Amino acid sequence: MRRLLLLAPLLLFAVSGCGVLQSSEGEATDSARDVARKAGERLYGQRPRTAEEVGYIASGVEGVEVLRVKGDSTRDGDGIEVVVRTSGTAYDQKFDPEPVTVRRCFAVRVSPKSEWREDPRDVDCPDGPRLTFAPPPEPPALPHEELRAKLPRVPEGGRVDEAEVRRVVAALDMDQAIRTEVKAGAGRVGVLLSVEGDGYGPQDCLLGRVSPGATEVWVPSRVQRMRGEGGCTIQNALDRMPPPH
Repeated sequence: MRRLLLLAPLLLFAVSGCGVLQSSEGEATDSARDVARKAGERLYGQRPRTAEEVGYIASGVEGVEVLRVKGDSTRDGDGIEVVVRTSGTAYDQKFDPEPVTVRRCFAVRVSPKSEWREDPRDVDCPDGPRLTFAPPPEPPALPHEELRAKLPRVPEGGRVDEAEVRRVVAALDMDQAIRTEVKAGAGRVGVLLSVEGDGYGPQDCLLGRVSPGATEVWVPSRVQRMRGEGGCTIQNALDRMPPPH
């Protein structure tokens, strides 16, 4: 009887230790899922992307291995599903002699119906090595010096001719991927040249403004060119935003 009483605390400790080990594994899995969720955050957005683009962006997230990409475009049908493998670690110093590390696979869906910070779905890891993807082509260069040289100069008290500004912009030798916009307002004419961004990093754009007595060409600051900041708009060309503090 006394021997059984001595064994009881040991059995209780073993059961408790097992429970903690399971908890640590669950925490490690949650940590791995968080890494996969970051890949989903990077891919979230309304810009259409190909399977190659999705794979390249996801593989650039630290701690993510892309094992499978299914679908053609994020805007077609059910979009694109990318299966990623990540790892997570958890450690309870009271009971675990070693940190618990797990490797798990998750499916991240990218489609018009995707939600921000959507939970990745647990899946079995596909066989085979991680996939590699070629980087996308560099965006076309914006004609900064050419635009500066060819925009008209209007003297103080003069009148800016919108049609002339439009002719100058139309005559620039530019890549077809560069979007142009010209607008008049408050006695001046603004020009916007922009390249569609990825919705995550700063957008490439070039602004110009022709006013009586001043012709300006500039690139907004990096902060202003981030998504939602309004730097790459024709309104910013007409009424220049103050620099960020």
